[in-house]
Amino acid sequence: MGRLFIESVPTTTTRIYKCKYCKVDLASYDELESKEFQGRYGKAYLFKTVVNLSVGPVEDRELSSGLHKISDIYCTSCQQILGWKYAVWTLENLSFVVL
Repeated sequence: MGRLFIESVPTTTTRIYKCKYCKVDLASYDELESKEFQGRYGKAYLFKTVVNLSVGPVEDRELSSGLHKISDIYCTSCQQILGWKYAVWTLENLSFVVL
């Protein structure tokens, strides 16, 4: 097993979203695209860029907006599931949904 590499969020603001389990940086407030998503367990946010995550295999999943190709995403530090990533998305630069 290799060394754990954790990135800091480059930001111009002090508002940073963190993993709720281990508090590692995930995304800057500047990268937030939308709060209008619904996850399995409640409200979910859409980000342009997220750091400190690993991506699971692509699968077809039925969401409220239809069938999508997505991958679950996990915190690099604690391996807890954070949400999902669109593998194929029709709008540019929108890819990560974090619960």
